Amino acid sequence: MLPKETLDTSVLPPGERFGMWLELVARTSAPMRVRSEHDEDFIARADFVDLGPIQLIRYDYPSLDAFRTPKLIRQSDPELYILALTTGGVGTSSQDGRRSEIQAGEFTFYNASRPHDLGHHAKEPERDQASSIVTMIPHAALPLPPERMAALYGGRMSGSEGIGALLAQFLLQVTGHPEQYHAADASRLGAVGLDLATTMLGRHLVAEDAVPTEVRRRALLTQVQSYIHRHLGDAALDPHVVANAHHISVRSLHRLFEGEDATVASYIRDLRLARCRRDLTDPALRNQPVQTVAARWGFPDKAHFSRAFKAAYGTTPQDHRDSGSDLARIVNRRASTVNSRQAD
Repeated sequence: MLPKETLDTSVLPPGERFGMWLELVARTSAPMRVRSEHDEDFIARADFVDLGPIQLIRYDYPSLDAFRTPKLIRQSDPELYILALTTGGVGTSSQDGRRSEIQAGEFTFYNASRPHDLGHHAKEPERDQASSIVTMIPHAALPLPPERMAALYGGRMSGSEGIGALLAQFLLQVTGHPEQYHAADASRLGAVGLDLATTMLGRHLVAEDAVPTEVRRRALLTQVQSYIHRHLGDAALDPHVVANAHHISVRSLHRLFEGEDATVASYIRDLRLARCRRDLTDPALRNQPVQTVAARWGFPDKAHFSRAFKAAYGTTPQDHRDSGSDLARIVNRRASTVNSRQAD
């Protein structure tokens, strides 16, 4: 599981909850002055996920307003950029004279080394919480010209299309399901998140040339791989379809995969075979014909699927299914024996 720390004020008596939250805010690397009309019973939660080059914080809290003042900056300046995705409620962001209203599914961006104001309010304060996912990025880690970044402070960016949508999905998945990853994955996931954030910010600067070439390549590769995962069941999915969907040539797509362990076509084939292999031993799918499973993952030709499966795994699809069923019967037989002994 990814390293995660959680703060949940609901474990305290109502009168102590807001104080606990203020202590949390005071201990963060970029403390802010916070006020809320719900200070008498402030039920809030913060999940911190450390990904090496970046840190993610998933927040759920009542409506509040926060202020990063010059005095607080003098006391603590960690030199961080903050990229915040609003996931519930309506936010406001103000820095360097620019003010924006941030709806759910939108990002805002600001510099923690400069004064700024934030607000985040639930749409129905008596029933709902406000929620967000914050990405904390060290100034030195963001490979974009620092003098250009002020153009984005206090602004808003879409999290529902293009790179923004991919970044939003990444943040929701990683913070919502940290148990699905190993601690050893943290730095690699952090690098992926940083690449996506850099590419999105670079495009909003209308200066994608400011984004280093390797960062653009990795971000595009992540976008392409995500597209392939979502369309594996389409039998027509091939390098031409993938290239057209991303407005690049097939030659450029092949160059994109040159540093990987597989070509585009083999990447698609291997993913499809892995899905089929998994489903063939799924007890819930036992009554589905082998060819139905294969067609679901883009193998409409039975003979072609059998050849590809045997070449990859050294056995036929049916034999693989049968071996999985035999193992399940052995396990179930042992479980029945143990249960019967316990019952005795």
